[in-house]
Amino acid sequence: MKIAGYEKLSLQDFPNHISCIIFTQGCNMRCPFCQNSTLIPHNSNNLINEEEILSYLKARKNILNGLTISGGEPTLQSDLEDFIDKVKELGLKIKLDTNGLNTTILKNLIKKNKVDYVAMDIKNNINKYGQTSGVSNIIIQNILNSIELLKNSKIEHEFRTTIISEHHTLQDILEIIKLIGSSKYYLQNFKNSEYVLDKNLTSFTEEKLNLWNKILKDYPNVYIRGLEKE
Repeated sequence: MKIAGYEKLSLQDFPNHISCIIFTQGCNMRCPFCQNSTLIPHNSNNLINEEEILSYLKARKNILNGLTISGGEPTLQSDLEDFIDKVKELGLKIKLDTNGLNTTILKNLIKKNKVDYVAMDIKNNINKYGQTSGVSNIIIQNILNSIELLKNSKIEHEFRTTIISEHHTLQDILEIIKLIGSSKYYLQNFKNSEYVLDKNLTSFTEEKLNLWNKILKDYPNVYIRGLEKE
């Protein structure tokens, strides 16, 4: 596993779990709003030994009950399943963050009961996916297949979209809602940082978010993070 970093303890990332988060190196997208752009290259000189992570998890297994595998894109890791098996042996549950491009791997992990929760990022309305993912020749069918896979599975899951004023309209979000059906869907406002690839992007104003929140109240499965449903 190419592990570039980890967060020792999180009370929010893995629902109903106290978890550790690891960040894998390498991604098959180049989103202009990415907060983890240092993870996009597939190689790095600053990787963390897998045994260091496993040792930490073993020492904290009486406190932790979950591990979130994030990135980058974790499904690019050739030994992802083997690593998950080692974590499962410690009695921890697994949350996987993914962009959904590797449907075959995602399907295999779900079929073998290797993951307990999946969070899939949906970058935008399908017609805008290339622009928002930073990949002009993206295989849209893989994204659609992963959405359907999660919708029709019994595994706990959520979909989520980082919303950016230059990329997203309310109509885009409504189109995504049609795709995901009754699955949980979270919108999170873009935040600028030194690591973002496109420094000209802007977040939505609080006024616009509140307006969207009122409009989306008819969808009980849709939430804007940081705002209470009215």
